[in-house]
Order: sequence, then structure tokens, then C-alpha cells
Amino acid sequence: MDEVLDISPQLSRDGRPAWRERIAAYLALVQLARTQSRLLTLTLCASVLAQAGIIGSLALGAWLTGLACAGQAPEPIYLAALAATVVGGALARWWQADVSHRLAFALIETLQVGIYSGLERAAPLPGTRSGDLASIATQDAQTMEHFFAHFLGDLLAAVLLPLFALLLLAWIDPLLALAWLPLLPLLASVPLWLGWRAEVQGKQLASVQARLNADVAEGLQGRKEFAVFGQEDRWLHKLASNVQSLQTAQKKYAARAGLEQAAIELLQAGAVVLVALAAGHLVLNLSVPPALLPLVLVLAATAALPLAELAQSARKLGELKAAAQRILHVLQLPERIPDTGRATPKHATLNFRQVGFGYAERQVLQGIDFQLRPGEIVALVGASGVGKSTCGKLMLRFFDVQAGQICIGDTDIRDLSLAALRQTVAYVPQDVYLFEDSVANNIRLGRPDASMAEVERVARLAQAHDFICRLPQGYDTPCGVRASRLSGGQAQRIAIARALLQQAPILVLDEATSHIDTVGELALHKALNTLRAGHGILLIAHRPSTIRQADRILVLEHGRIVEQGNHAELLARQGAYARLLSNEST
Repeated sequence: MDEVLDISPQLSRDGRPAWRERIAAYLALVQLARTQSRLLTLTLCASVLAQAGIIGSLALGAWLTGLACAGQAPEPIYLAALAATVVGGALARWWQADVSHRLAFALIETLQVGIYSGLERAAPLPGTRSGDLASIATQDAQTMEHFFAHFLGDLLAAVLLPLFALLLLAWIDPLLALAWLPLLPLLASVPLWLGWRAEVQGKQLASVQARLNADVAEGLQGRKEFAVFGQEDRWLHKLASNVQSLQTAQKKYAARAGLEQAAIELLQAGAVVLVALAAGHLVLNLSVPPALLPLVLVLAATAALPLAELAQSARKLGELKAAAQRILHVLQLPERIPDTGRATPKHATLNFRQVGFGYAERQVLQGIDFQLRPGEIVALVGASGVGKSTCGKLMLRFFDVQAGQICIGDTDIRDLSLAALRQTVAYVPQDVYLFEDSVANNIRLGRPDASMAEVERVARLAQAHDFICRLPQGYDTPCGVRASRLSGGQAQRIAIARALLQQAPILVLDEATSHIDTVGELALHKALNTLRAGHGILLIAHRPSTIRQADRILVLEHGRIVEQGNHAELLARQGAYARLLSNEST
């Protein structure tokens, strides 16, 4: 069974996330935010002004109320200032919402492009489910919206505005500042009390959500298999179990978040009570005029609002950090295949020279040595699992050889750029993938600037033109999700057409006609014969009808080429090739 991509944070011995991992994740996000310096600056300014507008309008209103209670009529200019502060605060709040989300969406776009680039750079990723990768690129990336749009602005406002309020209280009377001061660090530190638990829960929540997404994607892709074998209930039971796990993780997360919220509100109320007691004492002792009492109480209640908002934003840091680490892991994936070559192949003769390769669990190829010349059709045959398709993947550098060389002409393919290599070798894989786009655009994947006439020409060569013309919209017909509107043979012909459109001098067909009927296959081979001049064609095949078309047949067994020759020569030897055909026929 495939594993879900494991990019969990490092944990210390007591189960708490290592502090270096925590700091590294946040610093990486801040560095990313700095790439949008203009929007970041506007977001920080707007956040401070929006919070200042709320506090300023309430404080000014409280001061005017105190004057009225003391029998003093407010000056019209003060009333105008109050109105301006209210309107300005509302406009600042709108401005904050606008610029902060523009910042967030621009950075999320950068993240998603970076995630795709990282996955492409490190591909293939064996043992990783596509649903989990999709979760990182979509859900985890969207989680970053909270950090960019809310947390950064709240952080600056939480530093500046309470400090200003503290100075104002100290100006009225130092005792008021001393009464309010002890609660500030307590309020700011609420998320830190259970921070390690938030991070562990955030990691668990992200992991369970990713597993659920992966299982849903896998189930939708395999729904026919579940139906054929009557396993729909088993799949639904598995999904229900994952949903239950998700709900359990969400309940734990919500319980901790609720505890933090209660602590925040309790400390806010405590700050107001302490300042009220201090203010009452000062009023009774005639140290502070009674007219300032409403202002003092409102400052004590509202100046802590930025800290409270920051604390509430920080409640999501556990989930955010887990998502950030998953994203950062993908962004930092090393390049699996170095693309440092700059050479150009002089001619299109393909040479395998004592090639060796193995996966982690076993050696697949040993001492593979053969040549494919322009104008030649060579078949590579053997039982399932002997490494035939691996040879094709090595030619395109999906993996690099571990011994020997693969050369085009005398140039090692590792000395070519990947772009040059893949312009030289066209490959039709065993499992064809067509995009949810028109037939014409799927063919144009081989050369996006190709004209319609060129598309039709290669479709005729691939024996696809006739059935395409019978489709409802011809070449403009959508292929459907995973080519659901086409048969397996039709999908293979479209894949062959786009490989032919590439006009590469080397063409590799990896079981590319396995779903095509015999008549269609014969017609296709006739068309391929017309392409011989200047092209080398490698057929990786099982079908005797496909193999017979080759000028030379290479028989692969136990990771080595044990026989080679044409069909008649190999049959006459009554060796590995004859046994292989006998097994195929039975």
C-alpha cells in the first residue's frame, strides 16, 4: 500500500515540536511575505489604523462622555473629530480587508506554483499518493491565508497600540499603568501556554485531513473496481472511519481553542477590573478627575483588543505550522535528476552501454548493451517485471542509470539538457494519460504550436483520424476525465499521435498498442514503417504480432539480454524467445 507523504515536524523527546522547526517555519513564511513588500507594508499599516480607529473612537467617545457627566459641553470640533475617527476606522477596516487578502492570495499563488515546481523537480515520488499531494497544493496552501491576511497585521497592532495606551494611562497616572501592565504579558502569552499541544494537534489534524482526501481521490478513481468486486461497503466503511478520526481530531482542537478563548476573555475582564479599582482609588483621593474615569475604563478594555485578536489568531498557529512544514518540505525537495547538461546530440543513434539499474528492494538491469540506429525498428521483449519499461524510463531520465551509460550518438544523455533529451526521444507509456481537454489539444501536447493540418496528419498516421471524425465534435470533442469518453485503444492512438507530432528522431512505444485491435495494429505498423527513414523505433511489447514487425528483437531475462536476432532466427534457436512466445500463446 502506498504511504502518505511523511513531512511531519521533528519532535523532541517529550513529544513537543523542536523549537528550531517552529522558528524555521515561521521565518520562511515571513521571508515569503517580504517578496510582496508593497502589499505587506500596506497590510501592516492598514491593520494598525483599523485597530487604532476602533480604540480611538471609543476612547474619544468616553472622554466626551466624561466631560458631559462633569457638566462641560463638548466643543463641536471634538464631535467632528469623533465622527472623523469613526469613519476613518471603518475605511481603514475596509482597506485592511482589501490589501491583506490581496497579499494573501498573491502569496498563496506563489506557494502553489512553488509546490507544483517542487513536485515536478523531485518527480517521480514513489510511495506517495496523489490525493495527499493535492491536499498540500490546495488545502495546506489555503491555510496560509490566515497567517498572511490576519496574523502579521495583528502582530504589529498588538505591539504598537497597547504600548501607546500604556503610555497614555501612565500620563494620566502611573498607578493606572502599573495596574494594567501585569495583564499584558499574560494576555499575549495565552497561545504559548498550550502552544506545544496546538502544534501536535495541528499536525494530527492536517495528517488526518490529507489521508481522508487521498482516500476519497483513490476511491473515486477506483470506483469501477470496487463495484466489480462488490467492495463499495468496505470503501465506505474506510471513509467513515477516516471521517470519524477527523471529527475526533477537530473536537480536540476545538476544546483546546475554547480553553484559550476563555483564558483570553478572563484576562481581558481582569485587566478592566484592576484598572477600575485603581481608578476608583485615585478618584476618591482626588488624584484623577472623575471626568477621566470613562476614558480610563475604555482604554483598559479596548487597548487590549489587539492583543486579544492576536491571541485568537495564534490559536490557529498549530494547524498553520503543520501545513507550513508540509509545504516547505515540498518546496525544498532536492532535484532528483540534475539538469546541468548543455551538450547537443550529433546524431540519433541510441546506445545502451553496460547499463545497470535497481530499485531499493532489488536489482532490475545488469550489463544491458544494445544499439538502436536511425531507420531501424527494435523490439525489447521479456516476461512481466524483467525491466523492459525501466529501460524506457531510463532513456528519458525519469531515473538515472547506476552503472554504465546511455548515449545518443557518443553523448551521454546526462550531458544533455532534459529539454534537449525529451525533444530527441518521444515516449508513449504503457498507461496513457489524457487531459480533460479536447482531442486536438491532447495531441498538441507533443508540440503546442502545431497547426490543425499537422494534428490531423499525425492522427492519420496513428490510425486515429477516422474515429475522431466520428466523435460528436470531432477534434474539439473533450476527452473527459481520465479519457472516460474514449476506449482504451482510442486513447492509445491519441497518445501515439502526440508522440509522432513531437517529430523526435527516437520513438519508444511501451506496450502502446496493447488495447488496439489487430486490424488497427497492422495499419499502425504500416504507418510506422513509413516513418523509418531518419527515425529509430523501440517497441516494448508482449504481442507476437507487434514483435514480428521488428528488424531485431532483444530478449530480456533476469535483468540481462540473453538473446537477440530477428523473429525467424530466434524461433529457430528454440531458446528464451521461443519459450516466451509459447507462454504468451498459452
